[in-house]
Amino acid sequence: MARAATTSDVFNAIAEPKRRQILDYLASGARNVNEVVAALDLAQPQVSKHLRVLKEVGVVNVRGSGRHRIYSVNGERLKPVHDWVQTFEKFWKHQLQSIKKLAEEKMKSQGSKADDQKKKEQDQ
Repeated sequence: MARAATTSDVFNAIAEPKRRQILDYLASGARNVNEVVAALDLAQPQVSKHLRVLKEVGVVNVRGSGRHRIYSVNGERLKPVHDWVQTFEKFWKHQLQSIKKLAEEKMKSQGSKADDQKKKEQDQ
């Protein structure tokens, strides 16, 4: 079965780790290609290629500013990814609730041990 083109949808485009890294960086604000290259220590042609793919699926916007192209995240186009991932949130919530319960029990246990130790010290 042939693999879908990286520009066919957002899921295929962000499957590449370097593209996700670029999106993470752009999430903090609009940047030109050279800023992305410097911040992520990637080659300029590589960054340009990845930005082109992200632009083609619509997850980044581009505007001209003199000789530079400024890229920014279009979060609305990432909504299908968010919606899909939310399907699995119930698994994380369950795990987080279990971790929270264990942490609370441990804190309570440590608190009572500390209280017992203080009592012993006071009795002596």
